[in-house]
Amino acid sequence: NPHPAHPPNVSMAGIGDQKIDWKAIHKKLPYQRRKKSEEEYKARMKMFSQFDPNGNGYLSLAEVDKGIRDVLQLDKLFDCKPAIMRAFQAAKAKGKSKSKVSDDYIEKNEFRYFLWSLRQYFEYWVMFDRADKDDDRRIDYDEFKKAIPMIEKWGVKVLDPAKAFRQIDRNGGGIILFDEFAAWAIKKNLDLEDDDD
Repeated sequence: NPHPAHPPNVSMAGIGDQKIDWKAIHKKLPYQRRKKSEEEYKARMKMFSQFDPNGNGYLSLAEVDKGIRDVLQLDKLFDCKPAIMRAFQAAKAKGKSKSKVSDDYIEKNEFRYFLWSLRQYFEYWVMFDRADKDDDRRIDYDEFKKAIPMIEKWGVKVLDPAKAFRQIDRNGGGIILFDEFAAWAIKKNLDLEDDDD
């Protein structure tokens, strides 16, 4: 079912074309370490409980998705499923397994990293979407070449566009997918010029 705010067959501008309230997003994602902010730690533990309605101590992808919509109430972030999926996968891989099911879910000790990753992958999704001019969720070589001035603003000098494109396109498919772009963005430490950090 399509999201009610996005009826089917209606062309919409991608998230990269929209104004993002980065301060509001940052405020709703309490990912500071406990040593830095006891207040954020308490807010994070309360939030984990709100994301975990059955109280089993594990968050499934569906519970995370619902928590972003209902608890965080960040619609723009909720609509960025690839960013949510990448953050979920990163958080699951971060912690040590405590049980047989731990590898499939996020636990409390991984939740801070999930929130931090969610913020980062959302930023990467905005970058990706700004480069993906036709909003088909992939970047072809022409889009990549046209995005080079933006990419340079984000902190990477691209001297050889063809070589850089091939490096990012890890599977050699001739297009850059979000997971490939995000892996490259992490390696290159890209930083959106208009976010809050």
